[in-house]
Amino acid sequence: MAHPRLPLLLALALGLAAAAKSPYQQVLQHSRLRGRQHGPNVCAVQKLIGTNRKYFTNCKQWYQRKICGKSTVISYECCPGYEKVPGEKGCPAALPLSNIYETLGVVGSATTQLYSDRSKLRLEIEGPGSFTIFAPSNEAWASLPAETLDSLVSNVNIELLNALRYHMVNKRVLTDDLKHGTTLNSMYQDLPIQIHHYPNGIVTVNCARLLKADHHATNGVVHVIDKVIATTTNSIQQIIETEESLETLRAAVAASDLNSLLESEGQYTLLAPTNEAFEKIPRETLNRILGDPEALRDLLNHHILKSAMCAEAIIAGLTMETLEGTTLDVGCSGEELTLNGKPIIANKDVLATNGVVHFVNELLIPDSAKTLFELAQESEVSKSMDLFRQAGLSSHLTGSERVTLIAPVNDVFKDGLPTVDSNMKNLLLNHIVNEQLSSKYLYHGQKLQTLGDKELRVFVYRNNLCIENACIAAHDKRGRFGTLLSVDKMLTPPSGSVMDVLKADHRFSTLVAAIQSAGLTENLNRPGTFTVFAPTNEAFRAMPQGELNKLMGNAKELANILKFHVADEILVSGAVSALVRLKSMQGDKLEVSVKNNVIHINKEPVAESDIMATNGVIYAVNSVLQPQASRPQERGDEPADPALEIFKQASALSKVSQRNPRLAPVYSRILARMKENSGRF
Repeated sequence: MAHPRLPLLLALALGLAAAAKSPYQQVLQHSRLRGRQHGPNVCAVQKLIGTNRKYFTNCKQWYQRKICGKSTVISYECCPGYEKVPGEKGCPAALPLSNIYETLGVVGSATTQLYSDRSKLRLEIEGPGSFTIFAPSNEAWASLPAETLDSLVSNVNIELLNALRYHMVNKRVLTDDLKHGTTLNSMYQDLPIQIHHYPNGIVTVNCARLLKADHHATNGVVHVIDKVIATTTNSIQQIIETEESLETLRAAVAASDLNSLLESEGQYTLLAPTNEAFEKIPRETLNRILGDPEALRDLLNHHILKSAMCAEAIIAGLTMETLEGTTLDVGCSGEELTLNGKPIIANKDVLATNGVVHFVNELLIPDSAKTLFELAQESEVSKSMDLFRQAGLSSHLTGSERVTLIAPVNDVFKDGLPTVDSNMKNLLLNHIVNEQLSSKYLYHGQKLQTLGDKELRVFVYRNNLCIENACIAAHDKRGRFGTLLSVDKMLTPPSGSVMDVLKADHRFSTLVAAIQSAGLTENLNRPGTFTVFAPTNEAFRAMPQGELNKLMGNAKELANILKFHVADEILVSGAVSALVRLKSMQGDKLEVSVKNNVIHINKEPVAESDIMATNGVIYAVNSVLQPQASRPQERGDEPADPALEIFKQASALSKVSQRNPRLAPVYSRILARMKENSGRF
């Protein structure tokens, strides 16, 4: 009898086996699934419209129908190793197993077969052994420059033979054995062949893409590739030293002591800026970076990716990490590679022993090598920078002073820039903190000192991080000496206690008198964290005169009402995205919400938000808020009248009782009393 757990164990084993498939095999399996409706061993293939480039399809490509942003058409072909049979559906027959020489002619590499014959390699690949050949397709040979091809075929016994043997390995190697970042020793002087097996299923050999893989032969295996590969003996550093167009880069690498890294073993991608790329940078900026060892090293590390990335492996956008710790968006548009969306790669896939070099014609300057001014020019705070420039504060944003700039986004100034006078200059100085910060290290209650000698508070909320009334609107940018924090409004530094602010604003004269009358002045002058919903004079005028006089004449009731307008925590408007409930000092809850970008308190719109004080924040409201206990009572809260209770509870007064001649007069009298009591209340 079979063990009851055997099916489960078998399923797990099969699952693990499937999970162990290489990325290439996974993509091939997906192509098989998409092609199975056309018969056995049929693979769906995506072909770039207008080219001969074909790809086995993964799930994402299948639905997008695009490669490198260009449209594709789906065709159905025999999967590798199979062929059609006349009159039968699909590709039911395995290809005849023959030697490597014969197999080359069957799999679309007849030119390699021809050159094998001419160079006397045929005898070896027809005979006994176990070889792997990475065979260039017919199109790959045809695409070679004429002079290169002429030099090969004019000396078939040496050059052509050596070139072909460099495409061979003296053992059988299948795609599952082609591990990312490994090398294979070729049959030409044991020179290495670089293998890259990418997560998207693309496999490259010296940056040539495998087109048709794993064609078995009696004496080995054939993989068809899209290029004729050449030997490589130079490191990335040696390429820099010998390439004339990289003269400026050569000097920069030497100045930053990166020579040893670019000579060392590893698998890097260098996005090598050409002389032209350096010349496009303003001379002042370039001199500043070249004269600053730390900025220069960050600049160069920003051009070095942590892994080798061949152009053929990029069929859609992906994010790659640089040695500097930042990321670059590497993508493609048709035949062109792109960096951060721009087609700036001039020459691609220059292979080195320790990676690959792509020449770029624009310099990629990381944030860490930029001044605050340069950071701001490329973000949504350019209008703020105009203000700082007009105020004569540019020196703080371009020098080596360690500061943090709190810059309002451009939308704040959609109605135009404010006039720059002495008051505005002082306000702008209070947007510059005299230390370099990072938003991820800011904490609730932290105090920040500004160049305008003001102290700013940090507020951390569930959905926002705010400095006084201004909340962070975008990820901060950290430059060479300064950090840029983009915020959603002009910052308002506090200027006095809550009582000081209320006294200085004529709109709140009645409120100030009420606070003094209720004996709450000291409370709102002391250090604290208050949110005050401050009724304006207009709010008090809107109350019935008798009610207002009664309130003002009762110090206890007045204090109770005023405490209902104060919460003992600071809530700025940028923290309100949904309903927020605050406990008032009176004890009842206050409900703060936002509708159509207007803050509401207990459903009443606020006239002005975020009037900052050293011990809190003030909202101007045009109504006096009433706590629950002070509102008119509901009928259900009135004292019960015994007759009414009798009426409600007595079953004798049901509809049936009402129709009884003897009880009808009683019912009428009780109903009359109900009406009388109703008029009394």
